Amino acid sequence: MTWELLLWLLALGALLALLVQLVRLVRADGDLTLLWAEWQGRRPEAKRQKVRRSERNCSTKTHEWELTDMVVWVTGASSGIGEELAYQLSKLGVSLVLSARRVDELERVKRRCLENGNLKGKDILVLPLDLTNRSTHEAATKMALEEFGKIDILINNGGRSQRSLFVDTSLDVYKEIMELNYLGTVSLTKCVLPHMIERKQGKIVTVNSIMGIGSAPLATGYSASKHALQGFFNGLRTELTDYPGIVISNICPGPVQSNIVKNAFTEDITKRMDVIGDQSYKMATSRCARLILVTMANDLKEVWISDQPYLLIAYLWQYMPTWAWWLAGKVGKRRIENFKSGLDADSSYMIALKKKYK
Repeated sequence: MTWELLLWLLALGALLALLVQLVRLVRADGDLTLLWAEWQGRRPEAKRQKVRRSERNCSTKTHEWELTDMVVWVTGASSGIGEELAYQLSKLGVSLVLSARRVDELERVKRRCLENGNLKGKDILVLPLDLTNRSTHEAATKMALEEFGKIDILINNGGRSQRSLFVDTSLDVYKEIMELNYLGTVSLTKCVLPHMIERKQGKIVTVNSIMGIGSAPLATGYSASKHALQGFFNGLRTELTDYPGIVISNICPGPVQSNIVKNAFTEDITKRMDVIGDQSYKMATSRCARLILVTMANDLKEVWISDQPYLLIAYLWQYMPTWAWWLAGKVGKRRIENFKSGLDADSSYMIALKKKYK
């Protein structure tokens, strides 16, 4: 084989690899690293092989579920992604701590976990929690530890979105968003992390957003809080290099079917959303939760979870920001027009865009 032929074959192989990746990206609902982990990596429900050494230095192999016997604390567990995570985790043999402000909704989630999962009542602790009331976080952490003796995984999922123009929005709204989405999450993490450092193991999983990578109109405060979380946990990861058993994972979902729009902040702290719109164009919550479990099982540091075309936009923000700014301007203009006309900011336009993309 001549060198010239070899170079041609290498070039052809590289081109084919690029085409395969492009096809994967077009069909993807998560970043390519995440989907590879789902295909070839550890599965949340798969058995994990552990090797133990006997006194005679003979190895014995045992098997356990990837997440078995772990204690998982989920905030924002009363609805949306947090609720679905509770249901899927309940089938994996974990112990659950469910937190949110609404006790009745937490009890509802607990009942369904017991009905459809593999847990008993003693395996689930309903622990009401207000992320903005930071003085209660230490006591809540102690209650979880007293109940189960450990916290293996903290899933920071609690938070609220926003639908309002900056020029119309009270600064009180921005203060509340940062108190809830950012400072509340940091506060609870600060309470749980010393326990993980003492044990030299644990997972801190934070449900961020694609808006923590890019941004969009009508969500300046929400995007700011998610950018803050991204910066904080990326920095925290570098401070924990002496503890390789502690994993920091940032989860960045795109639009997911939930009550996030219904519960979003508006221009006034007391005003609720009037127009919710059609949410059917968004990713199913069950699929998003499944990919989060894959992330946890494979200790991935950052993942993007979204249907197209939003996933492609995330790649543009990361690798081609100039194009992303241009596209954000086009899409953002239509978003603002819908909002000012009294329509849902996203649904009608996004449904049409998604159909066109397909």
